[in-house]
Amino acid sequence: MKNFFHDGYRDTIQSGYNAVRHYDLQLSRGTGTYDEQLRRLKTEIATADAIVIGAGAGLSTSAGFTYSGERFELWFHDFALRYGFRDMYSGGFTDFGSDEVFWAYWARYIYINRYMDAPKPVYNDLLNIVKDKDFFVITTNVDHQFQKAGFDKSRLFYTQGDYGLFQSTDPSIRMTFDNEAWVMRAMEAQGYVRDRSGIFTEPEDGKLSMRIPSDLVPKCPVDGGKVVMNLRSDDSFVEDDGWRKASESYSDYLYDHRDGHVLYLELGVGSNTPVIIKYPFWQMTASNPKAVYACINYSEAYSIRQIERQSICIDGDIGEVLNNLRRIL
Repeated sequence: MKNFFHDGYRDTIQSGYNAVRHYDLQLSRGTGTYDEQLRRLKTEIATADAIVIGAGAGLSTSAGFTYSGERFELWFHDFALRYGFRDMYSGGFTDFGSDEVFWAYWARYIYINRYMDAPKPVYNDLLNIVKDKDFFVITTNVDHQFQKAGFDKSRLFYTQGDYGLFQSTDPSIRMTFDNEAWVMRAMEAQGYVRDRSGIFTEPEDGKLSMRIPSDLVPKCPVDGGKVVMNLRSDDSFVEDDGWRKASESYSDYLYDHRDGHVLYLELGVGSNTPVIIKYPFWQMTASNPKAVYACINYSEAYSIRQIERQSICIDGDIGEVLNNLRRIL
């Protein structure tokens, strides 16, 4: 049992996967009305010895970090007109034909999804709910919004990378590099201007460039070679010193609370990568009768029959649920 909690991030998710795949995965939407489940969650937050928060893309979506629609049109209308894509995700896979255009696109992408505050205070509301509790966060989100909301960095584990970091394409250079200063220069190079609050806006004449100067294309500070985003897509993803320290802290936290009254609070985790958060949460709940699994998600709030009595499943927008929870706390 010790290996599951204490031998690192990969062992944790592998053990969770191995256990769950042997279950007869009959899904459960939980029992009780919305209000009953909300009151039960209130009680668990108040009484749990520890809260492990697992956050997925749905949390940032609820906070207003949408990748299409009005927000996309505001920042990428010129790219959409020329290249034909209709959301930021698709733009990330578009062949722009040159490094200068590619990195102009990514400068905007990084700026609005990493260095701007979320449009809605969902992360702040979450912090206000758990700030006086013993908690730890594991997240697949790469937008830095936990720290921007004031969460203690030592209580966070970003498993999939960070929009704020570059890494070399040379596999021998296992380092990451902060990109904030570069992003700000690249935004200015496209014609964006800062308003009085320090936020970039379009110039009054509306003239923007969809390319940056060649000498502004980012380079690795170690060897001057090419860089890519520090986002997990394959085995080339760099797990730097900060990542490894956070992974160890997360594993230690799970081990230290393995037998206690733990609330595994899952927020906006979809079914694309269940092995990182969902499956381990299910397994750790099943192995500890004192544990409770809570899932808040819009249209995807469920657990499995094996832990139905230990589960709280609330179907709804996370921001609205947190607001309702704060109201009754």
